[in-house]
Amino acid sequence: QVQLVESGGGLVQAGDSLRLSCGASGRTFSSYAMGWFRQAPGKEREFVAAVSWNGGSTYYADSVQGRFTISRDNAKGTVYLQMNNLKPQDTAVYYCAADLITAQAMAVAGPENSFDYWGQGTQVTVSA
Repeated sequence: QVQLVESGGGLVQAGDSLRLSCGASGRTFSSYAMGWFRQAPGKEREFVAAVSWNGGSTYYADSVQGRFTISRDNAKGTVYLQMNNLKPQDTAVYYCAADLITAQAMAVAGPENSFDYWGQGTQVTVSA
């Protein structure tokens, strides 16, 4: 099993940038596909971005495409979410997610359905 700890959230203004980090411990990080999800108040959790275990495939929600970038450093056991040009509608608790799913299986299932392990979340608030 893998343990996930997010960091990097905060309060920013519209147009600003933030980088979220998620550190993983436990089994070999490089074996895991990693993802980011978010949940705004009163809304269901939604998919944001995902990266396959080897970094060869990345996925983004339409709402963040072109503004957010997911990356991973397997040597550091960390996945990042670089968020640029933040908007008030990006305000949410952001959750890191992990799974041992293969790249092929994630492509079939869809990244939004591919994760079983979750962090505790980090709050991102974007003011207008």
